[in-house]
Amino acid sequence: MAAVLAFSAESPMKLMIKKILLGSVLSLPLFAQAGGLYLYEIGTTDLGFAGAGTAARAEDASTVYGNPAGMTRLAGNQMTVGAQALYGGVDYKVDNQGFLQQSVGGGSPGNVIGWLPGGSAFYSHSLSNDLKVGIGLYGNFGLALDYGKSWAGRNLMDTSAMMAMTLQPTVAYRINERWSLGAGLTANYGIAKLERVQPVTGAKLDQSDHDWQYGARLGVMFEPSAATRIGVVWTSKVEYDFDFDRTATRRAVIGGTRTRTFAAEAGVNAPQQVMTSVYQQLSDRWALTGNLGWQDWSQFSKNELETNNGTVTSSLRLRDTWHVALGARYQYNATTRINAGVAYDSSWYKNNNQASFTMPSSDSWRFGLGVQYTLSPKSELGLAAEYLRAGDMRDPSQLIAGKFDNPYMVFLSAQYSYKF
Repeated sequence: MAAVLAFSAESPMKLMIKKILLGSVLSLPLFAQAGGLYLYEIGTTDLGFAGAGTAARAEDASTVYGNPAGMTRLAGNQMTVGAQALYGGVDYKVDNQGFLQQSVGGGSPGNVIGWLPGGSAFYSHSLSNDLKVGIGLYGNFGLALDYGKSWAGRNLMDTSAMMAMTLQPTVAYRINERWSLGAGLTANYGIAKLERVQPVTGAKLDQSDHDWQYGARLGVMFEPSAATRIGVVWTSKVEYDFDFDRTATRRAVIGGTRTRTFAAEAGVNAPQQVMTSVYQQLSDRWALTGNLGWQDWSQFSKNELETNNGTVTSSLRLRDTWHVALGARYQYNATTRINAGVAYDSSWYKNNNQASFTMPSSDSWRFGLGVQYTLSPKSELGLAAEYLRAGDMRDPSQLIAGKFDNPYMVFLSAQYSYKF
């Protein structure tokens, strides 16, 4: 997008750069959804299951997010807080034949993610045995990418970031001993920022904006027996609209600087999704959990960027994504439970060899392991770790062809729950 500043004629090369930068704005956070998905990891014990059973376990106040209907299973008033550290090992290796590699020089950016913090907080309040209200604060959409100022594509993108926090007031009602319903309003606050430096002219280009958007999470919980729970959660799409007043600061030929402002509008889309989960207690010691999920990414295969130089349309070749997960729990003793899980998410790309360096997302596997300690009749501590391995992706662009080679992420979390 920012290349609009550097060209005056509508050439094929200019159009190509526009589309690449359109992707960098419309998909600022998208590696965060490895496999084309939202982050499941928000600092809760779900991490130890690799997310398996997230919409059916309903064991603490984090069910405000996992499945709002699950609050009907909670006695009294409860609080859950979680903290998380994420490390992304995502190296982009530039090919030698790219146009920018040959014309402006520079090498590969190396790891574009590194360490990032995360967390969440939830509260559930009982108005009666059947009616519950709650609230949650979490961030499951967003990430920052730092390609640096010396790589071959530095005139396309230096750093980009989008962080979204969600505040979710929620209500749940138990219809009978088997069925419960829940609903939450999501108030989503998104912040987007994109920076690059034009190496020939020295122009520093900055774009940033913030936006409030609203959505919903609806949940159903079915309990056919005391040992079996089935949960289904639907999350609405959220469309962030960012109005960028791009400021270009350029060194003048003779002393001083020149500053120009350019207007642009762009959207970042979080599609609707459905998650179905199962929890099955097999014995006093063993339980199994599972997921089947779907996300509607094909709805956003075409995106538009509006600037004062016209409208650019980009076809992102996206398809819907699917998620499956299987987890297990072992009751080691009266105070300790051990959790484990594995999950698979499909890629939103129809062909991972036709990916974009601005949208590094592919099929992925998650492997989780965790432990929960009962500290007292009122409090519990959970610790978990998860390893995510994504598939290789290749950007065949004539400008900056390259490959994401063996990308991975590591998540570490700690959760504390208290019953009032």
